Amino acid sequence: MIVTAIVPAAGAGIRFGGAVKKQFIALNGLPILSHTLRALAASKALASIIVVVPPGEELRGREALELARIDLETEVVPGGQARQDSVYIGLQRAKAETDLVLIHDGVRPFVSREVVLATVEAAKEWGAAIAAVPVIDTIKRVDTDGFVVETLQRGQLWSVQTPQVFRYALLMQAHRAIRERGIVATDDAALVERIGGMVKVVRGSYENLKITSEEDLPLADLILRRWVVQ
Repeated sequence: MIVTAIVPAAGAGIRFGGAVKKQFIALNGLPILSHTLRALAASKALASIIVVVPPGEELRGREALELARIDLETEVVPGGQARQDSVYIGLQRAKAETDLVLIHDGVRPFVSREVVLATVEAAKEWGAAIAAVPVIDTIKRVDTDGFVVETLQRGQLWSVQTPQVFRYALLMQAHRAIRERGIVATDDAALVERIGGMVKVVRGSYENLKITSEEDLPLADLILRRWVVQ
């Protein structure tokens, strides 16, 4: 089956103060986005990658792609206002022969080959699959006044990551349906759920860190050092 990856990397970097877009911040000499693209390419599961960057940042996106030095068909395109819009733009650029589409955050540079392959295999069987890890902390639901409403049962709670892999036709159907309703979701699996799709959960990795703020950089550096040693 032909798998096309869409890498949404069009975030504005608000949690970094907005001055520097986090996907282009250097980690051990390479942009975070470059590390992410290398990790995806290392899975050997992909036919092509579509990188979606902020409008006006196409040159920096292509530079990050060149620095990654991956041997895959690639394309850099400008994204939309929200992540959901950027993924939809990527879907429209995917080739017609695409069977599965893999969505992976541009700032998750430590996705392992094993997690990518397991998620792809699950999507082949079930049509939709996501990487996730069991929640470690106790989770409480809190009201608008800051008081605890209830303590949720941790055994059934998972923290969702990417990659998220779907049959192309299913994800495109979900995006189009949700756009018509004006609904916004934080991940693509939620869109598939909204149209009644079943999503299989695959065990991810706690190292599959999403770098969202400056506080994440020291941990990212430690994980990268481990990867280099391995």
